[in-house]
Amino acid sequence: MASAVGPTDVSFAFSSDGSTVTNTITNNSGTPLTCSTSVAAAPGGVLPAVTELSTEQLYESGTVATGTSTQTVRDIPDGSYVALGSCGRAESDPALWVSSYPGVNDVLRLYPYPAYEVQEASPIVVLPAGGPVQIVTDFLRQLGAAFGS
Repeated sequence: MASAVGPTDVSFAFSSDGSTVTNTITNNSGTPLTCSTSVAAAPGGVLPAVTELSTEQLYESGTVATGTSTQTVRDIPDGSYVALGSCGRAESDPALWVSSYPGVNDVLRLYPYPAYEVQEASPIVVLPAGGPVQIVTDFLRQLGAAFGS
């Protein structure tokens, strides 16, 4: 049986280098989780509404063991992006953790199991050639990937 879960069981730390965005994920939940890090367009450097995030995004997903792991999204084209990480488990004792994003709590309330907004905010970065990266994540795709929806 999985252990009880809490809002601080998962944390995210986003960074960028050139055309690459990395999410350092700390999993203290006591069990492996399915996690996803994605980048999606944020035209003009403005965060789109959580319900309007593009479904055509670059992302990395997979199983993350307890401890610290990284997921890296590579070859991001020039442009404005926002990043959002998510982790979850769907087997016994289901739970979901999503990086902080405006409006995300309205979506998380729809789930019949524990769903937490992780305090690492989803950053915006603009990526011109040789410039900083703006990170974007597909919240809806991550939820589907994590929970088979």
